[in-house]
Amino acid sequence: MNQQQRLVVTGANGFVGRALCAGATARGLVVRGITRAACDLPSGTENVVVANLEDGADWRNALVGSQVVIHLAARVHVMADTAKNPLDEFRRVNVQGTLNLARQAAAAGVRRFVFISSIKVNGEATGLGLPFFADDIPAPLDPYGLSKMEAEQGLRGIATETGMEVVIIRPPLVYGPGVKANFQTMMRWLARGVPLPLGAINNRRSMVALDNLVDLILTSIDHPAAAHQTFLVSDGEDLSTTQLLQRLGRALGKPARLIPVPAMLLKAGAALVGKPAIAQRLCGSLQVDISKTQQLLGWVPPLSVDEGLKRAAEGYLREASV
Repeated sequence: MNQQQRLVVTGANGFVGRALCAGATARGLVVRGITRAACDLPSGTENVVVANLEDGADWRNALVGSQVVIHLAARVHVMADTAKNPLDEFRRVNVQGTLNLARQAAAAGVRRFVFISSIKVNGEATGLGLPFFADDIPAPLDPYGLSKMEAEQGLRGIATETGMEVVIIRPPLVYGPGVKANFQTMMRWLARGVPLPLGAINNRRSMVALDNLVDLILTSIDHPAAAHQTFLVSDGEDLSTTQLLQRLGRALGKPARLIPVPAMLLKAGAALVGKPAIAQRLCGSLQVDISKTQQLLGWVPPLSVDEGLKRAAEGYLREASV
């Protein structure tokens, strides 16, 4: 991509957005980061505020002179949603807001629109050794996944109408320096030496290191074969929960203390306390096949799983020492 071309990144102050802005500027790209309020972004990133991400948002100032939009901003999946109608809330931002941005981008002459979707469009779980593929029939099961699927469908329609190229990327769990939620909790348990009843889990789950996701996004902004395609992304190595904890423990310098409790007992216990979803995430499989991504784009994840875990662990330890 020519250095004079401008890359617009929505959600620029988020976990992925900050890393993406830093990675893009490091490659010599001109980056405009969109946030809902003024904030400090990685060096070299211009900050433009668009306070409203919904259908009525005016993106004209943000899009001036832009050739590529990477849309990260979204109403994200939450475990305990308090909205009266979660699907309506997800649609308002993730569908209507996304399509409003895309229409304005096409009108402004944007060449390519890269949409960061979610593996939840494919579904919530796979059989062991039966991964999701990029071109599977979507099967979302929750409002967040459904809203991402509907946004994808709308974007393909806009691409057909306007000629703007659309690229869709569906990540599974993303981890790296600064990761929060369940992954951060796992690192906290391991760092404190907490014994965990997860020493006999034989599932397989795909994840993607933050740096690997950023690398694929930046590959997709100008690769000719990426236009109008949907891609899955991962580190290329799937781990069981037991393996993940063992290798993450090594990265933290704190060997995991794992008790070999059968997965069946864990699932039964979680069901008794009304937390079956937790057992599914810990014991179930969710695998993705990235062969299409590799073959069409010639893409290889630059970081191995262990390198990605090391960077995540280093980030956690830095934060813990502050």
